[in-house]
Amino acid sequence: MKDTIYDPKPGLHYKLVGDYYIPLVKVPDPPKIGIWGHCRYDYLKNHRRVIFSIMQMNETLSAHLEEVDRQATELYDRLIKQFATAEGITEDLKATNQLEWVDGNDF
Repeated sequence: MKDTIYDPKPGLHYKLVGDYYIPLVKVPDPPKIGIWGHCRYDYLKNHRRVIFSIMQMNETLSAHLEEVDRQATELYDRLIKQFATAEGITEDLKATNQLEWVDGNDF
């Protein structure tokens, strides 16, 4: 048996390990993402392993994580602004009464 083979249909190289051929899949470097993208990465890796593996093989994981991170960051920023408006927290309050500003900034 050959040590490595190439299958043109999926376009992958395989390496013989024991009695099995294992695909040689290059894992891309993790994308530069924020906290929300990392949370999604951990969730997929630990709880949705099949989806995680498919996205890695299709090279769509990085784009997905970047999109999730972007959307979650936008939502977070929008919610913080809404909470601040609802509580009456402004930059003027920060300048005039820092103690009250800090106390009201604990969402």
